[in-house]
Amino acid sequence: MDDALSRRAGHTLLGRHDELAVLDRLVSAVRAGHSGALVVRGEPGIGKSELLRHVIEVASPACRVERAAGVESEMELPYAGLHQLCGPLLDRMDRLPGPQRTALEAAFGLSASAAPDRFFVALAVLGLLSDVAAEQPLVCVVDDAQWLDRASLQTLGFVARRLGVESVALVFAVRERDDELAGLPELKVGGLRGDDARALLSSVLLGPLDRRVADRILAETGGNPLALLELPRGLTGAQLAGGFVVPDGVPLSGRIEENFRRRMEHLPPDARRLLLLAAAEPVGDPALLWRAAARLGIPPHTASVAEREMLMEIGTRVRFRHPLVRSAVYGAASAAERRDVHRALAAATDPEADPDRRAWHRATAVAAPDAAVADELERSAGRAQARGGLAAAAAFLERATALTVDPALRAERALEAAQAKLEAGAPAAALGLLALAEAVPLEELQRARVDRLRGQIAFASSRGADAPRLLLRAAKRLEPLDGRLARETHLDALQAAMVAGALGDRMLEVVARSARAAPRAPGPRIAADLLLDGVAVLFTDGHAAAAPLLERALAETPDETWTRWPWLAAMIAWELWDVETYSAVAERQVALAREAGAITTLFPALSMLAVACVHAGDFEAAQALLDEAAALADVTGVTPWAYARIVLSAWQGRQPDALETIEAAVRDASARGEGLLLAFGELFTAVLHNGLGDYPAALVAARQASNRIGLGFVARALPELVEAAVRSGEPDAAAAALARLRELTRSHVTDWALGVEAYATALVDGDEHADAHFRAAVQHLTRDGRAAYLARAHLLYGQWLRQQDRRREAAQQLHLAHDLFATMGAEAFARRAARELLATGEKVRNRTGQMSRPLTAQEAQIAQLARDGLSNPEIGDRMFISRRTVEYHLAKVFTKLGIRSRRELETALPAHAKP
Repeated sequence: MDDALSRRAGHTLLGRHDELAVLDRLVSAVRAGHSGALVVRGEPGIGKSELLRHVIEVASPACRVERAAGVESEMELPYAGLHQLCGPLLDRMDRLPGPQRTALEAAFGLSASAAPDRFFVALAVLGLLSDVAAEQPLVCVVDDAQWLDRASLQTLGFVARRLGVESVALVFAVRERDDELAGLPELKVGGLRGDDARALLSSVLLGPLDRRVADRILAETGGNPLALLELPRGLTGAQLAGGFVVPDGVPLSGRIEENFRRRMEHLPPDARRLLLLAAAEPVGDPALLWRAAARLGIPPHTASVAEREMLMEIGTRVRFRHPLVRSAVYGAASAAERRDVHRALAAATDPEADPDRRAWHRATAVAAPDAAVADELERSAGRAQARGGLAAAAAFLERATALTVDPALRAERALEAAQAKLEAGAPAAALGLLALAEAVPLEELQRARVDRLRGQIAFASSRGADAPRLLLRAAKRLEPLDGRLARETHLDALQAAMVAGALGDRMLEVVARSARAAPRAPGPRIAADLLLDGVAVLFTDGHAAAAPLLERALAETPDETWTRWPWLAAMIAWELWDVETYSAVAERQVALAREAGAITTLFPALSMLAVACVHAGDFEAAQALLDEAAALADVTGVTPWAYARIVLSAWQGRQPDALETIEAAVRDASARGEGLLLAFGELFTAVLHNGLGDYPAALVAARQASNRIGLGFVARALPELVEAAVRSGEPDAAAAALARLRELTRSHVTDWALGVEAYATALVDGDEHADAHFRAAVQHLTRDGRAAYLARAHLLYGQWLRQQDRRREAAQQLHLAHDLFATMGAEAFARRAARELLATGEKVRNRTGQMSRPLTAQEAQIAQLARDGLSNPEIGDRMFISRRTVEYHLAKVFTKLGIRSRRELETALPAHAKP
């Protein structure tokens, strides 16, 4: 509702002093050159739109104001809401960097490009807003954000979290909390209280109101302003005086809608049809509305009737008084009336300019299956998917399924729709479509595909024991039908069983045996075959038997293996102590995913690479990758992987924070059935406690982790178990762990494996040969480049030398260990090395300047990227912030470091910040 319509409504914002003060402070801050975001949250009718209107009034004319409003029927159309907000700004697109401009053009359908990179779409929007704000402060108001399409809401949430020094404010109005806006400042709007509520109610009454009736209205509405204004309308004096009754069990929004319906009953038929036409047309385009109205024979003067009733206004846009008016109008219409207006809207929509919305109107206009319309919807689904709109594609396919006559084609479309629903993050809807597919006779291959998809849905939903069982059943069913797909499904089942781990009711062994027995598909062996063979043998016959197969899988088909199964390839490399392949897989996946804009692939790749950085001792790079993963989560809504966070926090050694991180991840994993994360939690709890010098606690955790079944982490757990057992006075346990460790290292001639085995051997033997073993460990790990493990070797060697009363040599090793740990930020291990140094009589060099840097994490990352030669726009693209924010932080960096130019960053940055 615009300002003119608001003034005609005849009421003021009673009882909103505190809320208005918050909004006024936000606008004042923007006018003063600052940025901000605010989520105004409250139930329908509580006054959110009125508060947004106040923002617009106080912001104008000093600020430029742009608006958007969510429309429920457009929720499946990707970037529809964003187009509303940014449409007036598109004349500035030429000022954006090329990739951002290309992505935004693809998102808005201005080019025939492939699916837009959501990172660049978000950066483009941030750039547009920043460019406008450089000339005039900008206030963006988004009403009914809960009805925005997910792509738009994710993008705007991303932008809102990254407003830096731009004079931009983003204000959202929502009914309920939304994960896409989580973390933004919130203004909770409640009902009016006491005299304010009574005064608002009295303002719309034409006669006396019994106090008991007033009290009941106030109680039942909870002070909701729209309910207070609307419920008494149309009631007779007798009703008001004798006991107003609202039917029990009707939600507030339903009661409000019912009052709107009663008011519409007295309108002429043409006025009601025009309101219905406007309700069914989500864009608010008056030209389109009048073209459709002409097809229905509705004369132009009809609009004045609806406007006199203050239900709708037609200006530059078609606006309803309140979103509930739209739903009330549409809900009151019969199915036949709805089909009539959608048919008119379809005929009035340009098939070239807007084929997808035309297809949707056509689909809503038909009462029975229609092959032509279903085909058109399928084409719309393809276009939506190409533009990155998975939810829209799923909606089109779902409707196409309902309109398909041929049973076989109907089943096939139901399967495609179910797959799209799953990929769009709607597993429950996918299950419903599977049931629809199963309602008709299916071919055997289709039934097997149903089973496979059911297993994939179970894995996406819970990651528990159900997923491997379902996938295993699907794989067996596929074996006589499609050998290749069967083996890939066996591989899916194995991965699901590995993730379920200890919570999977021993399904890993069952799935592995079944995979080994699976018949080979005709033709040459491909990556899936090699991976399946190697992983299945690992879990049936053990590491020694599987190692040659796993090595072959990584070596012979790197392109397919690393691209299609990067997580599995990386975990196999971890099992084989092949740090080069692990890092190469992660780095390649990050590069490919960034180049292609493949967000779902980039997310786990960043986590894998972060783990590699931690073990290389580059905690800062690992944190930067985790920050990038968090930015991914903002855009996609996907929960970041907890593995890399656990690894980094354990090595950093900040006990309360690390334990909280690990325990929270384990709780979440237990609820989901992700047993693999439990094992990682145990392993890195052992790392944490070994760093802290709490060896009994480390021993308990390492024992638990070393008895798990999985890829990679057992080999990491055994060295922790050796050290904890030695320090806890349990030599037998240490010797047994060393024997198991040698089984996992002797077949792999890598410096990492040989170095870890050497210092574990020295710990257990502790005799005159220990010196040679420690020296070998240092040599291997120096060549390997695993700085975290090299520092461990120096520390253990130094401790042993001190115990042998070789203090000078001990001090040399311990200084090396302390410097390495302090430089990388391994605080617990650094303190442990410092204690050992003090025991030798040495002074500990103060490294606090490097362990607690004057630059914030974001400033440090920007400084490093600038030092490496990236321009400000390039830094903004990498970190998902605007160019102006980069400039602002670089200025702070220069001030803190006492420099004047980028050229001085090379010498001014702390040593450990350099590659």
